[in-house]
Amino acid sequence: MKIWIAILLKSTALFFLSLLCIKVLGKKRWTKITPFNFINYIVIAVLIVLISVNIIPNWVFGIITLAVWILIPIALDYICMKSKFIYNLINGKDIIIVKKGKIMEENLSKVRYSGEDIIRELRSKNVFNLADVEFAIMESTGDINVMLKSDKKPVTPKDLGIQTSPEGAPQTVILDGNVINESLSNLGLNQGWLNEQLELLGVSLDNVFIGQVNSRGELYVDLFDDMIQVPKLNLREMLYANLEKAESDLMSFALDTQDKNAKNIYEKDSIILKNILEKLKPYLLG
Repeated sequence: MKIWIAILLKSTALFFLSLLCIKVLGKKRWTKITPFNFINYIVIAVLIVLISVNIIPNWVFGIITLAVWILIPIALDYICMKSKFIYNLINGKDIIIVKKGKIMEENLSKVRYSGEDIIRELRSKNVFNLADVEFAIMESTGDINVMLKSDKKPVTPKDLGIQTSPEGAPQTVILDGNVINESLSNLGLNQGWLNEQLELLGVSLDNVFIGQVNSRGELYVDLFDDMIQVPKLNLREMLYANLEKAESDLMSFALDTQDKNAKNIYEKDSIILKNILEKLKPYLLG
């Protein structure tokens, strides 16, 4: 067999073997790479190249070596799950570099960071004032996570006692002018509803590049023609306003009528509608 054919066949086989290696190593390793994992990946990549171009002449020995560099890290992962000591030994420890607004110079020197380095990292987290930081921790991956002091944290609806509706992931229902019926079905909607929404927006389906429906059932579209301004539909606000008007009308009727029975009915219905509005407010206006 000619050498180039052997290299071609071996490279093709190793290509699919590398895909298998990625599957075996798992997704966890690719999210945040530690120095140990980085070296492991480099060695695996080099071994695959050396085997494919016959620098390692005996491919069986090469595959055995490759298997060692794949299986040992996997075994170590399972050991790390059971032993904090082994985990710290392989991946390193998390290090506090800012505590209550004060930089821990001794810990900073351990990670070989300068003052300018830590200030730059804090700015990347949208923190420009060191005094606002309660803790800043360098993870074993090299990332820095920051916790602000309690009086510097952004105010959330929960802090204000405001109830909000749950948010789910938006579903893409239109892509390149084509309707994705599966996404509509997941939302409990159909193409008839979609056509109605597009008609309200005044756009045609073939001009829609991407259309998404959020967890509140609102359609957002991005058009091929960027010069066209798409109006924003405030259907939830309109519904809330109409219900508020109905509640106000019921109270007005109760005040205007001289019939006691009618007055009681109007007042009772007004109270019921007002309670419904309170429950719907976070969903319609949140």
